[in-house]
Amino acid sequence: MRCFARERWCEREREREREREREREREREREREREGREREREREREREREREREREREREREREREREREREREKESESERESKRERERMRKKEREKERERERERERERERERGERERERERERERERESVREPEREKATSKVRAR
Repeated sequence: MRCFARERWCEREREREREREREREREREREREREGREREREREREREREREREREREREREREREREREREREKESESERESKRERERMRKKEREKERERERERERERERERGERERERERERERERESVREPEREKATSKVRAR
């Protein structure tokens, strides 16, 4: 009788230890997820800072172009100015098209980044499943052993 009670006590101890280990694993997983979210927020902040720097560079280029145009206006005739305006409109259209292409590329990169993130999440889920599977098999073999 005492042997049986001791065995039951040992089994309960082992189960408590397994539960503590599962809790530690859950805590580690939550920590990894928190770190992942923090890294993503930091990357987003960095992308925003980069976009702001790009906007500032664009504003500076625009100011420089404006100064250049001012110098040019001072020395060209009316007909020259007209043809110049036409060329400027064309260049402006081209720049706008280029900006649109860049925005499209950025959207594509964002989409791919999201896809990679989802793939990593699926991989983590598969790893979690592969960790749970041996525990299930262990529990099943114990039931069979009884």
